[in-house]
Amino acid sequence: MPGTTIQAISLYKLLVPLREPFVISLGPLAAVQNVVVVIRTKDGHLGFGECSPFLTINGESVDTCFVVGQYFAPVLKGRDALNLAGNLAELDRIIYGNSSVKSAFDIALHDIAAQHAGLPIYKFLGGNNRKTLHTDMTVSLGAPNKMCADAVRFQREGFPAIKVKLGGTLKEDVARIRAIREGIGLAHPLRIDANQGWQTADNAIAVLHALAEFNIEHCEEPILRQHFMELSRVSAASPIPIMADESCGDEHDAARLIQLQACQMLNIKLGKSSGFHRAQKIAKLGEAAGLALQVGGFLESRLGMTAAAHLALTNDAIRHCDFDTPLMFTEDPVVGGIRYGAGGVIEMPAGPGLGATIDDAVLRRAEQVHF
Repeated sequence: MPGTTIQAISLYKLLVPLREPFVISLGPLAAVQNVVVVIRTKDGHLGFGECSPFLTINGESVDTCFVVGQYFAPVLKGRDALNLAGNLAELDRIIYGNSSVKSAFDIALHDIAAQHAGLPIYKFLGGNNRKTLHTDMTVSLGAPNKMCADAVRFQREGFPAIKVKLGGTLKEDVARIRAIREGIGLAHPLRIDANQGWQTADNAIAVLHALAEFNIEHCEEPILRQHFMELSRVSAASPIPIMADESCGDEHDAARLIQLQACQMLNIKLGKSSGFHRAQKIAKLGEAAGLALQVGGFLESRLGMTAAAHLALTNDAIRHCDFDTPLMFTEDPVVGGIRYGAGGVIEMPAGPGLGATIDDAVLRRAEQVHF
């Protein structure tokens, strides 16, 4: 058997409290509840992957990912880790959907394949490290004065762009953005994310027009994702460019949105797309259609965000990065991985593969299962 045969697979629950609740229109989050996948090959290579499931977005939880991962592990064990397409197709054969846990396996397998090739993942996937990545920083949904204070702090900390969670009534959201603009001025780049909170096209159009005076770069997912057929009307009427997020899970969603001319931008997340394999397909479709792209995430640690940063270096159409959630953790469980420099600059790890692992001490105390 070749040295790249999968010899062992382990799953771990990664549970970390946040510094303060992170609130979006879909509800509050008080703690990280992720799953880490570690794949070992016969020749000793270790591949690490992480997923951050989101009940209200991808319909998965830490518990479902932990269980579904146990369907995957015995099937992958004994297969060649370098057969990426075949292994990932096998996951789809086993179960429909479950993009979050599939992404953790996808990342771990790409980690091994890139290590074997002696390349960082972004280079293994055909990318380069010629552009500088900057992350924005997100203001959680709340009272206008608290949101303003957070935005001012992020501006002082040097983040080049601030993202603001919205999704309330027109009056509430205008008050929030007005307060923030009074605090940081009109020039600092500001982005908004309704997380579907405005629900209908007519309501979203009204709110977007009310926010037009505040110099907003773009707005993510203004309406319910089930209403994606209405998104083109919102985009055509909106004075603010529209980015699809929850409505763009995989390459099939992206193709539909592009055909409908539903948006000017796409937000790609490994946890929505099932990992690198499909995320790259979304990026290529978006690039061909002339759309601007963003790579974001859920509540991944620096390990998952390192994977996202590798993805961001694979396509020049990817212009925005939303990699801030590890800065909200009460502890950092990652060894290696991306680092956050001044002004939101993302510093990539050196060496082949992903370049990030989870601290052994964290893994030892986690709930775990081994195959």
